[in-house]
Amino acid sequence: MLKTMQTGIFYNTLKEKNGYNEPLETCIKETVAKLHENNTSANRPGMLLGKIQSGKTRTFIGIMGLAYDNDFDVTIILTKGTIALAQQTIERLNSEFHELIQNDKMQVFDIMNVPSGLRGYVLNQKLVFVVKKEKRNMERLHNAFFEKYPLLGEKRILIIDDEADYASLGFNKSKAEGLEIKKIAGSIDEFRKKAGKCDFLQVTATPYSLYLQPEELTIESKKLEFKPIRPAFTKLVPIHNRYIGGDFYFDQNDDGSDSISKHLFEEVSESELEALKKSDRRSFKIEDCLISPKVKTLREAIVNFIVGGSIRRLQNRELNEVEKKFSFIIHTEQNKSSHGWQDDVILAICDKLNEECKADMPRYNELVEEAYDNLKESIDLYHLEIPTIESVKKEVRKAFLDEHIMTMVVNSEKEVKELLDETGQLKLRTPLNIFIGGQILDRGITIGNLIGFYYGRRPKTFQQDTVLQHSRMFGARPMEDLIVTRFYTTKPIYDIMKKIHDFDTALREAFERGNQNNGVIFIQKDTKNKIVPCSPNKLLLSSITTLKPSSRLLPVGFELKAKTNMQKAVSQIDKMLGSKTNNFDEPFLMDLDEVIEMIKLIESTFKEGHNWDQKAFISSLEFLSNRSTTLQERQGKVWVLVRKERQAQRLKQNDGRLENSPDSYQEKNKARDVAQDIPALVLLRQEGEVEKGWSGNPFWWPVLVTPADTRTAVFTSEEVSD
Repeated sequence: MLKTMQTGIFYNTLKEKNGYNEPLETCIKETVAKLHENNTSANRPGMLLGKIQSGKTRTFIGIMGLAYDNDFDVTIILTKGTIALAQQTIERLNSEFHELIQNDKMQVFDIMNVPSGLRGYVLNQKLVFVVKKEKRNMERLHNAFFEKYPLLGEKRILIIDDEADYASLGFNKSKAEGLEIKKIAGSIDEFRKKAGKCDFLQVTATPYSLYLQPEELTIESKKLEFKPIRPAFTKLVPIHNRYIGGDFYFDQNDDGSDSISKHLFEEVSESELEALKKSDRRSFKIEDCLISPKVKTLREAIVNFIVGGSIRRLQNRELNEVEKKFSFIIHTEQNKSSHGWQDDVILAICDKLNEECKADMPRYNELVEEAYDNLKESIDLYHLEIPTIESVKKEVRKAFLDEHIMTMVVNSEKEVKELLDETGQLKLRTPLNIFIGGQILDRGITIGNLIGFYYGRRPKTFQQDTVLQHSRMFGARPMEDLIVTRFYTTKPIYDIMKKIHDFDTALREAFERGNQNNGVIFIQKDTKNKIVPCSPNKLLLSSITTLKPSSRLLPVGFELKAKTNMQKAVSQIDKMLGSKTNNFDEPFLMDLDEVIEMIKLIESTFKEGHNWDQKAFISSLEFLSNRSTTLQERQGKVWVLVRKERQAQRLKQNDGRLENSPDSYQEKNKARDVAQDIPALVLLRQEGEVEKGWSGNPFWWPVLVTPADTRTAVFTSEEVSD
């Protein structure tokens, strides 16, 4: 039974200000009670696990308030190593605790700017120190607590490690980075030991970080699993009803139904990203920005943003609401020269649009009408009244004539610091704000009312923490704004982000279900073609396949070879299946070796350059088929469900995107019904007609369905090199 925490002036002030609901109150109170009960440390921390931009900061501020009411005197907040983030945290704390600070109940300090000569009157208030996780900040922290003001070292201290995954040993860290991270961790631990009465709470949104602590990592060869570290306790941040995360952008976009999420993703070509790297008049002349195909999607993105923001402001006005200001992010490169070039291109697009708007030119009207039609599709799904095209054109014209559109390059901490508002968010100075930047924009900076995100970062290896932090479109998003929101990136980047989302979701679910006692299976193929354990540190996230209960794996976006190069393979599969049964109505069992042979034949019918990871597909089949825990005789078997004379299109008729669900709901359900302890393979013989987008030849399309009792497993077909 947890001890009941007493609420006092600190917690009650925050509760009244923020209106905590019951789940959030429970989380806050149980976390503080657990901190009282457990001897937490950097090696055995309390853990607050949330999602990206899901209210983790709001939650730990509530925890701070209740902790102050229950014997804690000082909070040290460890932030990522940027001035901008530290300032954002300080601004947020000053805003949340404003009344208490004004009444001399508490003080908030940046550790780099702690005043000299503080007296007991200040030191005996409740205190907060914001400390960046870097060497100089840690030195100042030690100096303040153990030399300058030793009274502080005697107080009861709560250390909150915000975005704790950033300080853990994760994917693809260089030796220098790894050494620096170890030094910071060592400095934190040394501080805790010196302070004596000190508790430790890690705050993270990436559950994979729990698997990446080398001193805690264990492997059991028979089970092929890695177990997470065991925090003293873990509390999950409640997800509020306005939260929009990866499930909305990726899962719902895959479910086969027509939903708002299906309209969010807009594909950017690789050639467009290249054109936005630097000026090259051989391929793109900036004066052609309104007609050049080289910046087609960027041009449409800018107009969509202006039209979408105008629609929302008209809707605000109609409902007598405060007219909101909106933001759009361009984040494709780290190089500052690229940001300058992108700013030139966007300003040129806006200037040209402004000129054509004043002259009421046909091209301008065409672009606005196309954007209106694009956004109307998702607005209609939400059944929200859309202003007429005439009123939208009038509002867009006003946006140009009255200079409602502002473009800002943000590529230094100084610029971010100057642009933050009193709440610590990037200030929206005009109704329509376009931010261009690189790494500084992905370090946890909050950007309000985001309805457009043009993303193109293409690192050689995708890091989980980096990619998730880049997802600035996650967070509290009202549906009224989502219906005019668009996310622009390349198809390969989108696919990798979906893989990482699947990975993150699987780890989170495994962690939550197992209450930290169950491990996650990390596997790969060794040089002898055997499935063996794989260290999580070795995962190349662009080459992972995540296996969850009753999930589906299938190739998407492939093209077919000419008839002479595929007919033999198709006929071979026909004969193999025909030799097994004459009745394809129901699923039947086949040996794993035969199924693998068919998969290899199917892959041979695809043109080179497809993105189907056949190695991972086969390895998943092998792993899942050989792990039956109920019937020994089913080991090495696969359920096969065959359907012929199918007419799937390569591109969906409603939106022109690649077909990713060739199996019907009935076929999905039938495969899932039999796939309880071994996998099922749905084989769909497509007619492959030219008018459907194929080569005019029949082919087989495979869909792998994982067993219902599948343990969370992650397969990598390619390791990170040392």
